[in-house]
Amino acid sequence: MPNRLAHETSPYLLQHANNPVDWNPWGSEAIERAKAERKPIFLSIGYSACHWCHVMEHESFENEAIARVLNEGFVPIKVDREERPDLDQIYMQAVQMMTGRGGWPMSMFLTPELEPFYGGTYWPPTGRMGMPGFDQVLAAVAEAWRERREVVLNQAAQLTAELRKAASLEHAAGELSLEPLQSAEAMLQRSFDRQHGGFGGAPKFPHPMDLRVVLRLWRRTHREELLGLVTLTLDKMAAGGIYDQLAGGFHRYSVDERWLVPHFEKMLYDNALLAACYLEAYQATRREDYARVAGETLDYTLREMTGPEGGFYSTQDADSEGEEGKFYVWTPAEIRQVLGEAAAKTFCYVYDVSLEGNFEGRNILNLPKSLVQCAKIFDRDVAELAAELAGGRAKLLEVRGRRVGPALDDKVLVSWNGLMIDAFSQAACVLGEPRYLAAATAAAEFISKNLRRGDGRLLHSWRAGRARFDAYLDDYACLANSLVSLYEAGFDEHWIDLAVELADVMLAQFADVDGGGFFYTACDHEPLIARQKDVQDSSTPSGNAMAATALLRLGKLCGRQDYLAAAERTLATFTELMTRHPTAAGQLLIALDFERGPSPELVLMAPASDADAAAVLGDLRRRYLPNKVVARRVGGTPSARLDAIFAGKPVPASGIALYVCRDFTCQAPAVGRDAALGQVSDLP
Repeated sequence: MPNRLAHETSPYLLQHANNPVDWNPWGSEAIERAKAERKPIFLSIGYSACHWCHVMEHESFENEAIARVLNEGFVPIKVDREERPDLDQIYMQAVQMMTGRGGWPMSMFLTPELEPFYGGTYWPPTGRMGMPGFDQVLAAVAEAWRERREVVLNQAAQLTAELRKAASLEHAAGELSLEPLQSAEAMLQRSFDRQHGGFGGAPKFPHPMDLRVVLRLWRRTHREELLGLVTLTLDKMAAGGIYDQLAGGFHRYSVDERWLVPHFEKMLYDNALLAACYLEAYQATRREDYARVAGETLDYTLREMTGPEGGFYSTQDADSEGEEGKFYVWTPAEIRQVLGEAAAKTFCYVYDVSLEGNFEGRNILNLPKSLVQCAKIFDRDVAELAAELAGGRAKLLEVRGRRVGPALDDKVLVSWNGLMIDAFSQAACVLGEPRYLAAATAAAEFISKNLRRGDGRLLHSWRAGRARFDAYLDDYACLANSLVSLYEAGFDEHWIDLAVELADVMLAQFADVDGGGFFYTACDHEPLIARQKDVQDSSTPSGNAMAATALLRLGKLCGRQDYLAAAERTLATFTELMTRHPTAAGQLLIALDFERGPSPELVLMAPASDADAAAVLGDLRRRYLPNKVVARRVGGTPSARLDAIFAGKPVPASGIALYVCRDFTCQAPAVGRDAALGQVSDLP
């Protein structure tokens, strides 16, 4: 018989619905039961694409003997960290305090009052390789709860006090300056891998926020060495196994320092952040291969990660048919069968496919040599070789599509969708691709219609027709920021109205008036044992950093000094973090770079379909000018929230006018196409 998870929407929870463990979703029913029966809670947190979560399920949660112990002595609760990041943040910090490390699956034992007293990550079912078995852990915890409960309760109270102390830690506000950016440069230079690109060693993560910080440092200093850090990393990633050479899109991270062997899961947020990073690199360098990678990544998202209603799905699993990466790897014989002998010989050489393999006897496609180098080796024309390889990739992709694919987590999460809406909106501008604007618009409309409460407040997650869970800070901040980008891509002023509504909720419900910055949960959120602030970047930008970013851009567009002041206070609150730990504060540094300026307000006044205006806008969008806001009126229902930026700027009787303003003070307009293009080229 299914357990209580059978009525949930999360694919991760549904994966456990037929376990013999009597799982409960997080909620008052399970918590009240623990209190009534005076049983400890076993809290297990993971996510659907987590390989070791699958392993622990098969080894332990499908084990009848272990399930019996869990059911008799504990109240087992299963949580999807992507649905409840608030819980994950609190109890992951507890695990890290106890063990010095964290990860998923996260396994935590709580008192009925939800206070943690013992925890870890993955445990095998029985002891091996120096690790305690899960059976041993359960027996020891049950014995301690029976025989030494007061000691356990005291330990839980002490740990909870430490969690609350850490959550309420005051940050000494500093003066806003460029010093944190300078500190970031020094630290990023020290940790940079000058052979393979990226920061640090194996396992190696892409660090898109840090790469975008380095691009901004290059823009300020004009030092080509800094641009080289970015281009080497992007080149190596795009040529590596971390990039899906057939379908586009990036895997989660590389287990080696060379970007060859990925952890094969694909996450929506990685692909959103990396697409945006490649777009900025394309603007900075004009290298078409960066535009290609960004476009392929977004096309992959449209093809495989977009629902029919317009929302973007969360993840694709690393495993298929019980094996990690099986869906993606090849043998020479498989490639010969698809391409024929001659074409396969060329393809296998270019993409590093050999009899011995580069991954467990099979092959991850990657490009150890450039296309130009391969063309010289084969004495062939580069364009001809590129065309042949493109045809080969298309045939292999079609064949790969018939394999048993990795599982799809089709939850729609507002924060991650905000990151992807932002990427699609930027791509619509930079690449001039209407499909990308349509995709961004469809996703924003889906969220607006399906993930809002009756009072307009956001909900966090949607799946199978059900929207659930009050939204968190990063939901509001990421979506608000993306709506600014969506406005700038199509100039539909409706999106600014919605962005302002979200920003107002952030200020009213999440702001820490006394300590600065923003809490992760709203004032009226379910009470938990601590109320935390999301300050440090993880694989996604922190909620506070995205709040500052969105408020700065909205403040500039709407003339809202309260937004600008809130953003500046947030940045000032976390100055010490940016200075001492810049690699944990990439998005805060991006916001600081915007705040320090110059960050002009550009207002283009012209008839809606004016060709000269389109030419000026196209030139502006192709340039690497990250710290700007752009406003234009093209018809439709105007927003009163934008009236201030358009005030006193009439459409010329003939031609166009570009106004360049800084801090709401404008230069004389550049009237006419040539003058406007000249003004754009003079922007710093």
